[in-house]
Amino acid sequence: MSDSRQLDARLAAALGARAELERQLVLPESLADHTVLARIGRELARTAPLAEAGAQLEAARRRISEARALDADPEADAEMRALAAADRAAAEAAEREILERLPGLLLDPDPNDGRDILIEVRPGAGGDEAGIFAGELFRAYLRYAERQGWRCEVVTAVDTAVGGIREAVVEVVGDGAWSAFKWEAGVHRIQRVPATESAGRIHTSTATVVVLPIAEAVDLVIPESDLRIDVKRASGHGGQGVNTTDSAVRITHLPSGTVVEMQDERSQLRNKEKGLAILRSRLLAAEEERRRSADSRARKALIGSGDRSEKIRTYNGPQNRVTDHRIGFDRFDVPGVLAGDFAPFHEALAAADQAARLAGD
Repeated sequence: MSDSRQLDARLAAALGARAELERQLVLPESLADHTVLARIGRELARTAPLAEAGAQLEAARRRISEARALDADPEADAEMRALAAADRAAAEAAEREILERLPGLLLDPDPNDGRDILIEVRPGAGGDEAGIFAGELFRAYLRYAERQGWRCEVVTAVDTAVGGIREAVVEVVGDGAWSAFKWEAGVHRIQRVPATESAGRIHTSTATVVVLPIAEAVDLVIPESDLRIDVKRASGHGGQGVNTTDSAVRITHLPSGTVVEMQDERSQLRNKEKGLAILRSRLLAAEEERRRSADSRARKALIGSGDRSEKIRTYNGPQNRVTDHRIGFDRFDVPGVLAGDFAPFHEALAAADQAARLAGD
């Protein structure tokens, strides 16, 4: 089978699968189950670009066929033939453009595309300087998200005395948030002379970034028997009320030992809701990591595992160079990147990942 016919066959199969999802969407049993509805809705949203490309390809080929028929019509005059030739040329150009991007659309989509996310940033090695770097990185993510039009809500942020952070978590809501920020998961390293360094020596510090797709209640049902929920009086910043009510919540997932603490809201119920959302996201992410570890192809994947121990990027202050080690991509603008200019890295990583997946398809 030729490449063109093979591509057409894959497109037909993918569109057939989408049509089956549309059929399932209106079934009474689907309408009665919100879990099924949510799953089908996500699948349809992910395949929408492919469906649009399929419709465009069909329209272009129909125009080509009509132009050929008109050109072959013995009753057509010269002007009509010229118009048909021009339309055929335009339609053939459109067909070529669609066929060029179709293989990428036919790749298996990331199951988390379209989800909102949680970004967790913590300092690694490097003492106070690591906390300062983690804070810079966290604020850079906030600026980048705001530029993209995504809504950010800081879930928790624990500052240090020297202007850094011990931990910060933000929820990012918006279409495309996961597709962009998933490339940030891992260890970030900075090499520079700290402001507090009197001898001018270069220090190396790290920060760890975890990016979690937000899991909904329909994605993971956690039995109450698997949870231990402790409440206590909140401490730290938050106003007078934060220290006078038992609003802080500590949730322990007994089977895995995963612990989430939440005290940012004055409402105990709100803290519990936020804590459970984070817990679900962490448990689903851990399950995905186990699946990736069992897949030899995924272990060798270009973008890496997203594991928090994997060094992904170095910010070299003296050379004003930021290097993404996964693809050897450099940008000579450390201040600009730490001001939120991550788009060039995300675009390069996405293109390289698609090329690698197509080569291995």
